Formats: sequence, C-alpha cells, structure tokens
Amino acid sequence: MIEFLTSFWQTYNTLFYTIMVHGMLALSIYITLACGQLSLGNAAFMGIGAYTAALFTMKLNVPFGIALLAGGLLPALVALIIGAPTLRLSGVYLAMATLGFGEVVRVIFLNMTITGGSVGLNGVPSKTELWHLFLVMGVLIYFFLKLKNSRFGRALEAIREDEVAAAVMGIKTTWFKVWAFAIGAFIAGVAGGLNAHFTFFLSPREYGFDFAVDILTFAILGGTGTFWGPLVGSTILTILPEMLRFIGPYRLALNGLILVLVVIYLPNGIITVKKKKD
Repeated sequence: MIEFLTSFWQTYNTLFYTIMVHGMLALSIYITLACGQLSLGNAAFMGIGAYTAALFTMKLNVPFGIALLAGGLLPALVALIIGAPTLRLSGVYLAMATLGFGEVVRVIFLNMTITGGSVGLNGVPSKTELWHLFLVMGVLIYFFLKLKNSRFGRALEAIREDEVAAAVMGIKTTWFKVWAFAIGAFIAGVAGGLNAHFTFFLSPREYGFDFAVDILTFAILGGTGTFWGPLVGSTILTILPEMLRFIGPYRLALNGLILVLVVIYLPNGIITVKKKKD
C-alpha cells in the first residue's frame, strides 16, 4: 500500500501542485467577478508576482516567505495604480482594457534583460513545498468565508447587483472595486510566486491571452455565486486533460465539447446558489 501511494504521488504530484495554484488563480478572479467586474488581467498579475518572487530569491537571496510577500504586493500596487481609471469601465470595455494591460506586461517581460527576455528565467530555486500550498489555500478559504458576511463583501454584492443603486445608497463603488481588484492581483501574484518556485522556469509566453481566458473559464465553469464554484471549476479543468489523455490528440476537442455542454445546460456554473426570498 505504501509503495502504491509513493508511486502515485511521484506520478501525480505535479498535477496536485497545479490544481492548488489554479485554485488560487480562480479565487483571484472570483473577487473581481463578485463585484460584477470582468477582468482579464490576472495572468499578467501572476506573471509580475512570479518574476518578482523569483528575482528576490535568485538575485537578493531573501527568505522564501518575504519573496512571496513581495510577489503579492507588487502586482497589488500595480492594480491600485491602474485600477482607479480602468475600473470606471465595465463589461467588455474593462475586459479589453485589462487584456491590453496584460499584453503590455508580457512585452515588458520579453524585452527586459533581468527577466531573461524571450528566453525566460532559468534556475529558479526549488522552494515551494506541499505545506506552503495548504497554508496559502487555507488562509484564502478562511478569508472568503469571512468576506461573505462582512461589510466589504456585502458592498461588493450590492455593486454587482446594481452599481447605480449602490452608489445612491452611499457605497463608494470605485473604492471597493479598486480594492477588490488589488486583492485579486495580490492572490494571483502569490500564486505566481509559488508556481515559479516549483516549475524552476519562467517564460513571458506563460502569462498571455490564452492563460487569462483559462483563469476566467475556471470561474465560469464552476459558477460565481460562491467562491467554492471557481475552486471546483479550476479542479475539473486541471484534471480533465489528464483523464482524457488516453484519446491522444482528440482530448482538447473533447475537453472543449464538455465545456460547451456545461455552458449550455448549466449557464450559472456547476455550483449555483439560490437566493433567499424576502
């Protein structure tokens, strides 16, 4: 039994690490969706966090915890700076603006010497351990459980339901949206730092449009009525390609077909939350 478990872990430990990181990214976009904002900038924030944490450990030789904190704080700071003007937009316009921001970040990574340019950054030290993932995920779950009934959480829900009505009620809508944006960026940055110190290699191509859409799909598949939805969606979309590996080149097509069917028959996601009637 022990030999089986050891063999199983050696085979699938990378998949498990990926599930945890994708879960964090799903939560990072959930908080912006919780106030009705469609952002496609989370992949870029992950990239900023990944490069920042990696450079802190490689160049400055700082402790891993401090590197992770820096990897979360820098994208959060960037989010605060760009958030005020960007989050005055909504819907597809906000998505386009954040997508453009992501492309700017990717091009910067491609042309900076310190990030390795188009070649990427090699030799990132192996720092991420299983307990790091459990600790961060545990903190995030606790945070979102407390967020639901907090003043901040209720304000986000009011903004999502009707931003104009929320503003009339005295809620500072822009302030709450910017901070939700920054919190999402912080979570994505920490996830990037953890991922960088597990994969040992960083490439600007990892944080482009495709991955930004993947992160959004995590939340849409699972449902955005509760934070458990994006976690379920990210887990399914991470495991599914491995389960379909036996069909070879057709697995991506079948993966896409399953997504289409879910969107058609479960438009609110796999996990739906019924609202209480007054």
